[in-house]
Amino acid sequence: MGSTHLNKRWGGGGQNPTVEEMRSALAELDARDPEHPDCWLSDESGWTIAAHESGRIVLENVESGEGPWHLARADREFVIELWQALQRGDLTAIHEHEWREGYRS
Repeated sequence: MGSTHLNKRWGGGGQNPTVEEMRSALAELDARDPEHPDCWLSDESGWTIAAHESGRIVLENVESGEGPWHLARADREFVIELWQALQRGDLTAIHEHEWREGYRS
């Protein structure tokens, strides 16, 4: 397992967040804020999974330029499952979903 970093929508976060810290970051998405619409978890190799207030999830690797791909709507528990897979380094589990190219449809 490598290191991950959580970025909350209005700043802050931390290394290797717990499920409770992930839920806290996702709860911030309840308030509408077009300037800060998302929070995300990144690993040390550049893979990032961002959750948007609209329910959209974006997967990309900012280091290698892979992606972006998105899922149009997902509940928060699914986001946590994806974030936990990223923490485990289980990219196979992440990629097995039906991601669509781009940031949105």
